[in-house]
Parts: sequence; C-alpha cells; structure tokens
Amino acid sequence: MTDGTWQHAKGVIAKDVGAHNFKAWIAPLEFASVEGRVLHLTAPTDFIGKWVGQNYQDVILRRMTEGGADVTRLVCAADSDRPVSNTPDEVAPRTRSRSESELDKRFTFDRFVVGKSNEMAHAAARRVASGAAVSFNPLFLHGRVGLGKTHLMQAIAWQIQERDPECRVLYLSAEQFMYRFVQALREKNTMDFKHLFRSVDVLLVDDVQFIAGKDSTQEEFFHTFNALVNQGKQVVISADRSPAEISDLEERITSRLEMGLVVDLHPADYELRLGVLQQRVESLGEHYKGFTVEDGVLEFLGSRINTSIRALEGAVTRLAAYADLLKQPVSMAHAQEVLSDVLRSSQKKLTIDDIMKTTCDHYNLRMSDMTSARRSRTVARPRQMAMYLSKKLTPRSYPEIGRKFGGRDHTTVLYAVRKIEELIAAEPQIAEDAELLTRKLDG
Repeated sequence: MTDGTWQHAKGVIAKDVGAHNFKAWIAPLEFASVEGRVLHLTAPTDFIGKWVGQNYQDVILRRMTEGGADVTRLVCAADSDRPVSNTPDEVAPRTRSRSESELDKRFTFDRFVVGKSNEMAHAAARRVASGAAVSFNPLFLHGRVGLGKTHLMQAIAWQIQERDPECRVLYLSAEQFMYRFVQALREKNTMDFKHLFRSVDVLLVDDVQFIAGKDSTQEEFFHTFNALVNQGKQVVISADRSPAEISDLEERITSRLEMGLVVDLHPADYELRLGVLQQRVESLGEHYKGFTVEDGVLEFLGSRINTSIRALEGAVTRLAAYADLLKQPVSMAHAQEVLSDVLRSSQKKLTIDDIMKTTCDHYNLRMSDMTSARRSRTVARPRQMAMYLSKKLTPRSYPEIGRKFGGRDHTTVLYAVRKIEELIAAEPQIAEDAELLTRKLDG
C-alpha cells in the first residue's frame, strides 16, 4: 500500500467527518507505513494523534479497507522528525468548529417545530446563534427527555459555523467532558485539556446533570466555565432539571448557572405535537416515495402520544417503514396495530397526588395546604384549582376527589370546579394558570 491509498481515503473521510473537523484533525496527518495489519500515521503533535486515535479510528480503518488496504488497527503518533511548535495553537489547533459527537444534520433551526411550550427556548437559542449581543451568559436549557434540548444545542452550533466559519465552537456532552478530564489526569496531560476547552469561542455542554457528585470534574468544569465567561465567550448548557433541582451539584456551580438565562422546555401541547408529526411525515416522504397517511391518523397520534417529541418522530418513522414494506397508505387501523405498544406506554395515568404536587409547586405551597382547613385566599384558590384539574384530567368522582383533599364533601368539590370555570372566563390570570398547569400535567 502506498501514500496514494491514504490520499484517496482522506478525500472520502472528508465527507464523513465534515469540512471543519477534517481540516482540524485529518488533513494534518501523513502516511507512514503499514506493518502487518497496523496502519501507522504521523501527526503534528501527540495531542492530535491521541485525539484522532480515540475519535476517528473506525472511519479511517473503514475507508482504508475499502481502498484495498488490509488494516485492522491504527497507530497515530507525533513524528519526532517533524518540527513541533510549542505555541498554544499547535498544542490544540485553532479549529473552526468541532464536537466530540458529530453534529446531527437533522438538528437545525429549520427543522425545529416551535410552539407555546418551547418558543422562549427557541428564541433564546436563535439569539445566541445569530451573533447578536446577548445580556445573558450562560444560556441554560432544561426539560425532561425528548423535548428538544439537544436539537436546539446542535442547531446553535450549526448556525454559528455557517455564519462564521472562523468561530471556534465546541459541542459535547457532560459525560464526554468528564471522560476527557479523567483521561487527561491519567495521562498527566491536563494543560492540553485546559487549553482545548478554554480556547473556544462558544462552548455547548449537554446533560450537565451527569457531572453532579463528581467532585474533581465539577472543579474543572467550574474553572472552565469561569474562564470562558470572564473572556466574554458564550456558554450554553442543558440538563433535565433546573440548576437548583440538580442534587449533588456544587452550590457555586448552581449559582453560576443561575446567573444567566434559565429556560424551561415544557411538555409539548397538542398543536405542537401535531406540527411535529406533520413535519416528520413530510421529511420521510422524501425518502419513502408514496408514503401517505390517511386523514385523522396524525390527529389521533397527536392526542394519544404525549410522552416526548422523540416518541412522536419514532412513531412516524415506524409507520413509514411499514408503508414502504407493504406498499400501501397508513390507515387508522394500521396505525393502531403497528403502534399498539407505543400507544399503551403513552397512556399517562395521572393521579390526584400528581395534580396536587404540580399545583403546589406552581403556587409555592406545601402539600399539607391541599388537605388543611386553612381558608385564606392564597391557599383556598390553589386548592380549588387543584380540585378543578382533578375533575378535568382524571376519571375520579366528586366524592373520591373530596376524600383526597382532606375528607371534604363532594359539594365542596363541585363548588370549586364551578368557581374556577367562572374565574377562567372572567380573569385572564386564572385562565393562564389553568392552561399552564394543564399543559404541564397533560404533557
């Protein structure tokens, strides 16, 4: 095998990893030799060699094998004969954009469906990606699994690198941050680690809850965060909970995260779920020719599958594969049959305790206030709201609801329901509270 095989493989690898990652990590590599079934490449620095070996070995070996090389292992190391500069940019190259995990091409702003439950998060992400001046740093996005946090994080990275190719953007998960830090400690190479993470213009860290309880990693994350913010670099963080709700997260980190803009992605309402389904059908229609869904099917799925955006997209993908294999449109009966397991798991069994807790959180009350005899408006009105929601969102009878609220009579519950219905029609604030609570509970 000659250098020509490697040069041909590099041309294909460029399409696999993207132009920015190729320029930063693959282009500087040079063919050295093949010994046995081991491919030897040289890199400008040990740091680049280790990074390539850990992140790009599989794609390099695959493309070399396709080119006729019989190789099963990669060794990529610095060549002692090559001049090595000690400048920081040589230790960790000034890459335009890089990520531990390749950015998903689907996760762009154009493909993000916006609704009431995520419009604030979308607007904040757009502002960061636009390069316009922002008054908040960091941007902290939180919400349960499958609501679009990762989509927005990667959309920011995509738009920034499109808008400004010279901007240094690093996207990775908190778990990958921890792995890299532990590896740097083991190899006594923390200076390269620090430079890599503190020389970027925008740092995006996904699922930061994973570093909670990891003392050394939290220490390094704290200093990295401070260094970037003090330099005026933008930081974007995501988690499944708000900073204050992440247990075992150091108080100083919580404080730093809360000093920016904290945005909650709420569960998708019906309109947003339907929009996601429609977009997914349109997108898959480009790959599955003739993929059609009969009237009423998407509306049915939007009302029944309310666990996450990811579950909605997965359901449509399954239907598209079904339609492609059987060469027929998806009917209501087909959808119910193919997605029977999804529909069963999506049937959320909402309890009165769930409603009481969510209502208490919204009005900043204790659970004991729901069953107490207190009649002050600050307690009585939220209690009536919880009774109203219990009747609206569960199949429980008035007597059953009354018993859960401290043994109250069914007529008390009936009065509460009617009172809240009247207030919803007359007072915008009550209507807004009812809508928000319903969205949280019915999501």
